[in-house]
Amino acid sequence: MAQVGAELAQLVSLGADYNAQLAARWRVLPLFEEDAPEARLKSLAPDVRLLVTSARVGLTADTLQALPRLQAICSWGVGCDALPLEAARARRVVVSNTPDVLSECVADMAWGLLLSGARQIPAGDRYARSGRWVAQGKFPLSTQAWGKRLGILGMGRIGEAIARRGQGFGMTTRYHNRRPRTDLPDYGYEPSLVELARWADFLVVACPGGAATRHLVDEPVLRALGPQGLLVNIARGSVVDESALIPLLQSGAVGGAGLDVFEHEPGVPADLAAIDHVVLMPHAASSTRETAGKMSQLVVDNLNAWQDHQRLLTPVA
Repeated sequence: MAQVGAELAQLVSLGADYNAQLAARWRVLPLFEEDAPEARLKSLAPDVRLLVTSARVGLTADTLQALPRLQAICSWGVGCDALPLEAARARRVVVSNTPDVLSECVADMAWGLLLSGARQIPAGDRYARSGRWVAQGKFPLSTQAWGKRLGILGMGRIGEAIARRGQGFGMTTRYHNRRPRTDLPDYGYEPSLVELARWADFLVVACPGGAATRHLVDEPVLRALGPQGLLVNIARGSVVDESALIPLLQSGAVGGAGLDVFEHEPGVPADLAAIDHVVLMPHAASSTRETAGKMSQLVVDNLNAWQDHQRLLTPVA
């Protein structure tokens, strides 16, 4: 049961070892054990100065206003679209996330989805397991990845990691960003997302979520990607218009997709799940033992830095 007078509230668990580090230093409200954590937070935590949440769980602006002594929000994950950043700035509440430590892991998943979609690995697995190989013969042809054109939407840390892997596959890479990156001369900047999709064999979504990018990958972009193109999304489900994507995949107007994120998680539309040339993962791009541990430790380190020095190691800009 959560205790009154705690200094630190946890909306998410960081894992037993990291929770123990927090409990050794602060009086902790383990709200991830509650049925309605934010409601309990409002009623039990008038003295909370520090809060732990995640990119998925986030925090509402209403709950933030109910915490008059809150100083810092430390979030497990990179995405900030579920955090009340403007309200926090207005209150001078600082916010941190856990960048960098998950970039390589998420890039691995992007490439896993790309290769799985191009070579139809999940469909081939089902084909071999079901006995259709014996009954129907050779598996249909798939798409080569080597030497193709890689388009990346969002050339941040994760986008860079994805692009580096493309070099190992002999790919030419272009990207669409808010502005060109002058420090990345090996990759071409494309100011039009539609034109990037038209050029690319594989379009990987690696940009932030939130209102500014909602449905950025819309029907015109998807049609430009075309019947030979493959969409990969390891960013946020909100960036892709699922209502446009599904019928285009069903009709063959888009060649395939590899998706780790969805518009209404954890729900996956049945029509999407029924498409054989779509590869699905349950928002697991950063979900490895190695990365989870590094992210949890960075949350703890941010809290310690704020407590000791009134600064965060990885503040959200």
